[in-house]
Amino acid sequence: MAIAKLMGRANPLSTLELLRTYESRNVTFFEPDGSWPIVWEKASGVHVWDENGKKYLDLTAAFGVAAAGHRNPIVVAAARNQMGRLLHAMGDVHPHRGKAELARKLSELTFERWSGARGFSGSPSKGKAIFCNSGFEAVEAALKTARLATGKSGVLAFKNAYHGLGYGALNATYRAHFRSAFLDQLREFGMFIPFPSSSEAKDEAPRVGSHERSQIDMTELQIRLLLRKKAIGAILVEPIQVRGGINIPPPEFLSLLRRLCDEHQVLLILDEVYTGFGRSGAWFACEHGRVAPDLICLGKALTGGFPLSACVGRADLMDAAWPVSTGEAIHTSTFLGHPVGCAMALASIGEIERRHLVERSAELGAFLLDGLSNLCADLAGRSELRFKTRGLGLLVGLELLLPDDAPATTAALAIIKALLRRGFILLPEGEHANIISFTPPLTISKAQLKTTIEAVGQVLRKPARR
Repeated sequence: MAIAKLMGRANPLSTLELLRTYESRNVTFFEPDGSWPIVWEKASGVHVWDENGKKYLDLTAAFGVAAAGHRNPIVVAAARNQMGRLLHAMGDVHPHRGKAELARKLSELTFERWSGARGFSGSPSKGKAIFCNSGFEAVEAALKTARLATGKSGVLAFKNAYHGLGYGALNATYRAHFRSAFLDQLREFGMFIPFPSSSEAKDEAPRVGSHERSQIDMTELQIRLLLRKKAIGAILVEPIQVRGGINIPPPEFLSLLRRLCDEHQVLLILDEVYTGFGRSGAWFACEHGRVAPDLICLGKALTGGFPLSACVGRADLMDAAWPVSTGEAIHTSTFLGHPVGCAMALASIGEIERRHLVERSAELGAFLLDGLSNLCADLAGRSELRFKTRGLGLLVGLELLLPDDAPATTAALAIIKALLRRGFILLPEGEHANIISFTPPLTISKAQLKTTIEAVGQVLRKPARR
């Protein structure tokens, strides 16, 4: 009974009423008609139950976190075992074994694996890690590394980029919605250029057409101009822009960035917080272009549900940038390399390996993308909306446009809410929230994806709300 009271269940106010009363009002969005949000009560595998007992199929994996499924029993067991032995350690002072094991595992998964693969550009033999809590902190650790290593403060980033909302990362996050209120407190060391997009993104190895070629040429020109004019120490990029709208660049984009970085002694930082650990049908999205970065930022699916992230860099780079600790680390935090998070991360990575979830993501992602593309082709000319699909692995976007090519934001949100009522959890992406994203747990079945496609079709065939 005492626990129930602590959880608020003895309180006559509902969960949403409690949040309206006690949480900052800019956090949770409440639809006036009560259709949004639902209150999660429990989750397992690919399903979520709300506090009224209704069951949902989760097509978000909770922002891509639950790659190996919600409440994966192996991951939960690892967390419980760790909590029973050591619940907290001392960050940068007195370490625990799990932190060392996870650092080694991340090196093996990234730089060591890339160095043994044919055709990879820029791949050394070993990586070293800085552990953090949230994804944006991993980005900020990478930015600090680049500043120390190069002596240059400038960072080249891309339009529509999302690298998190901490004051460091916010300098490289593009959307004005997140930045504009804080511009007078930002150093604004980020410079933005257009992110090239592939018009043939549904093919894992698209041919480069004239449109993509011109975009790549323009990207190269703008980067070279900025590298000549500004003191740039790093290029920071998402291999696939997820929150920006599931934007997939032409296949040679990362190779271009790698080449330019090598020519100008600039570091290539890849933000794979969202795309890492199999989401794109490869362990890391950079592997589609066979390009190894200097630094890679990881989070979300790393643990399957615990706040832990990592910046992993080339060992030689990390050693050159960061001095040996003299007892007071330059960059640290109270919960650095938390023992429970490390135990969960090792277990989650083990599950992804054991269950071949990376390969499963590639196979099922192709099935999902084909199904949505066929659905949109069937609706062409019969709907007042226009549709575009794109994706790699189980990272798929369905873009909704009005006849004049304006973003169909209202229609997209109405469709997401209609699907929620039917028991499917989905989210919008892109600056105009008109791209419906599909990022389910990698454990989802083909039958469940087929059911999802059918439900989307049923909703799309209804008259669109503008």
